[in-house]
Amino acid sequence: MSGRAASVTGLKLPHHHRYDYHPIDRRQDYSWPGGKRLAFYIAFNIEHFAFGAGLGLDPQHTDGRQTHRNWAWRDYGNRVGIWNLLDVLEELGLPATMLMNSTVCDHYPELIEKMIGRGDDILGHGRTGGEVLSSFWESDEARIIQETTDSLAASFGAAPTGWMGPGCNESRVTPDLLKEAGYEYLLDWPMDDQPVWMRTRSGQILSVPYPMELNDAGSLAIRDHTGREFGDMIVDQFEELLQGSAKRPLVFALSLHAFIVGQPFRLKPLREALRHCVNHPEAGSVWFTTAGAIAKHCFDLPAGTIAGDSRRHEPTNE
Repeated sequence: MSGRAASVTGLKLPHHHRYDYHPIDRRQDYSWPGGKRLAFYIAFNIEHFAFGAGLGLDPQHTDGRQTHRNWAWRDYGNRVGIWNLLDVLEELGLPATMLMNSTVCDHYPELIEKMIGRGDDILGHGRTGGEVLSSFWESDEARIIQETTDSLAASFGAAPTGWMGPGCNESRVTPDLLKEAGYEYLLDWPMDDQPVWMRTRSGQILSVPYPMELNDAGSLAIRDHTGREFGDMIVDQFEELLQGSAKRPLVFALSLHAFIVGQPFRLKPLREALRHCVNHPEAGSVWFTTAGAIAKHCFDLPAGTIAGDSRRHEPTNE
């Protein structure tokens, strides 16, 4: 019996070894620019898909079968939905973080022109939302990352330094390949409400919080919440994080897809929820920003401030 207990105790489960456990109440305190305590950013997934092939959501079938109908539904996002959402942002004076499939640059030139004119934050989001990186050999994945990077650099005049994988998906070596391709931060690991340093085989890369829950793909397209329920989620998340940010700096992140929440009947509750955040009585303590600006602020903080920083031993608040 004791021998069996010993063998169970010694069982080792697979682990990623990308970061260590750092409880949020044992970390150093810091603030966002201007002494603000809550960083607020909106991520738009700007995507293009192969016709009748690959992966992609369907508004009626969760098995992901590819048809002309669901391709057209997703294309609605680039033809109509994103323009609806940009109108909302401009009405409220909000910046945006664009998670960009590189093939978007080949098919929607007016959209690229609009984003350049706005000065939006551009992150790499793979070539297409229809392929996930975990299905490729390492050399092929590295080529996809480089192809994405080169295409976005050609269209926007600078290579992106932030990354969000298609479908928030990675292989076991994606962070390593991103670091080696010149990326400084990623959004693929939804494990925290603060940025966290992660390990790669070539040094550190920063993880900026990104939501799996406060995400219209999961909430509206998969779990069938209504637009108004999603608006309530935004408000509740904002209120709780705003209250919690008095104790520690936090990040509010909202993930949107133009073909989902850009539909007119969902637009009204989204606008109302965002207006609630922007016009909140305590909005003066909120930094309305982008994922890239959040990362840059973290890079400029003293070594050891952000959890997981290997540049020096982190003191705790014990």
